[in-house]
Amino acid sequence: YAIQIMKKKRFERGWSQQELADYLNLSRGYIGDVENPKKQAKLNLVHINKLAQIFNCSPKDFLPDTPLD
Repeated sequence: YAIQIMKKKRFERGWSQQELADYLNLSRGYIGDVENPKKQAKLNLVHINKLAQIFNCSPKDFLPDTPLD
């Protein structure tokens, strides 16, 4: 869920994976792996907090309102 929101917000800004990676101080490859459902890379709470700062929103925006199945 958080990855879908991150990707949506990245697209809304017209940012490449590299641009987002630069803001997060991560590699473009890591962002690509996170966005690829076939890869094991995931976001952690530190990433979500930084994304909220970058996109000027709440960390809650990256979490679902109800538990996922």
